[in-house]
Amino acid sequence: MISSTSVASAKLLETPDIQARLKKIRLLALDIDGVMTDGRVFWLDGHGWTRHFHIKDGHGLKVLMSCGIEVAVISGGDSKDVQARMQFLKIKHIFLGDEDKLKALEKIIASTGFSPEQIAFMGDELFDIPVIEKVGFSATVPHAVDPVKARAHYVTESLGGWGAVREVADAIRKAQGLGPYLT
Repeated sequence: MISSTSVASAKLLETPDIQARLKKIRLLALDIDGVMTDGRVFWLDGHGWTRHFHIKDGHGLKVLMSCGIEVAVISGGDSKDVQARMQFLKIKHIFLGDEDKLKALEKIIASTGFSPEQIAFMGDELFDIPVIEKVGFSATVPHAVDPVKARAHYVTESLGGWGAVREVADAIRKAQGLGPYLT
């Protein structure tokens, strides 16, 4: 059964404004904690802090990149598990360890030549707001803080760390008619 929230979310992605924004996207930038993960961290003896990443999100990013859309991560944190995951996914643009995410966005713009309108960003916390307000398309997750939800163009149906990134990656591909497996 499809919930009314699911239908409302799907319909929002189909609005002319959102579709026009998604059609321009050349790069998807992502926060890590709370977006690519569910925000929890775990201590493993002998390994240190670690997080859970969802395979569905990772596969969605690989498919998106195979279609020519670049991916970046911008995170205030910096840890071995995040570095290893981004290397495994072959993420080209990695900016870790600075909560001033606007600086990272400016570096992405400078290195790629993309305009802010060609960049999508997903974030969930207060220090994500400057980037959310500058890019062409912004999304957040249902458990984001209210000021972020108020500023983002779209709030995902899926939770961070549980398919939210895949939801946005698929929406970009669908809006641009990029395969594979479009429905």
